[in-house]
Amino acid sequence: MAGVSTPADARSPEEITVPVEGGELAALYWAADAPGAPLVVLVHGITGNAAVWGPVAAALAGECEVVAPDLRGRAGSAGLPGPYGLSAHAADVAALLDRFGADAQAGADATVLVGHSMGGFVAALATAGEARDMVHGLVLVDGGLPFAVPPAADTDSMLAAFLGGTLDRLDRTFPDLPAVRDFWSGHPTVGPWVDDPSASAFFVRDLTGTPPELRSAVVHEAVRVDGADMLRNQLVLEATTDLPVPATLLWATRGMQGEVPGLYDEVRLEQMQLARAHVTAHEVPGTDHDSLVWSPEGIRAIADAVREAAARGR
Repeated sequence: MAGVSTPADARSPEEITVPVEGGELAALYWAADAPGAPLVVLVHGITGNAAVWGPVAAALAGECEVVAPDLRGRAGSAGLPGPYGLSAHAADVAALLDRFGADAQAGADATVLVGHSMGGFVAALATAGEARDMVHGLVLVDGGLPFAVPPAADTDSMLAAFLGGTLDRLDRTFPDLPAVRDFWSGHPTVGPWVDDPSASAFFVRDLTGTPPELRSAVVHEAVRVDGADMLRNQLVLEATTDLPVPATLLWATRGMQGEVPGLYDEVRLEQMQLARAHVTAHEVPGTDHDSLVWSPEGIRAIADAVREAAARGR
């Protein structure tokens, strides 16, 4: 769409689709420079889309084969039908891995799953379940391990508290692209990035409709169902206790609204006894929940964790 800049990179991604239950899953694909490169699958968060991974994909493109899907109910995959839920997304990720020939038991090239926020839960669930024989390494980016949720808290209220303005846009229409930019400029953690080409690509991919009625393509019901799974579903919350491969958690100092502590902190992580689950946690100082996938510090940390996971899996 005209009016919002997108990344001008020599390694521009290819738009692809992958057959899944009910239709075609949309994805962005960055090719490797040579055969035998690791396969890296990047899974976005609850109201995100594949474009949020642009900087990370650019850091890995060429040395890795990189795929970032739009999850069911988002962006290019918004038209895929329900039922939603993290098990459905895990099945879609498994179908994508199968499409690319991933097979951890056959000496295949290393395959690494990376998930941000809710995508971390999807990646963990897929690795522990349907994709168990397809994954060599797992990188969780500020997600994938249980958040602090009061037992009696209402799920919809918790989602609203977690997501704040990110959720508000699903019920709004925008007259033009500058209005979309203005909306995001007020977000506490996305706002500082509104003029960054990577964030702009995410904004544009999120949209459907035409001016003066642009709106987010995210299906509200998908967010509600997926959010309930992320916060309450024990199968999802316990996925990291049954992983067939080691995992790395990269956590941000600040949270979804820029608050300290963020979604994780040293005390909570110590209480989770991650060593038993073969999960290693690393703070990425100076980052918040969103800048973790866009800032130089976050990009470097994720790319390094992917390379380490791929090397272990070879």
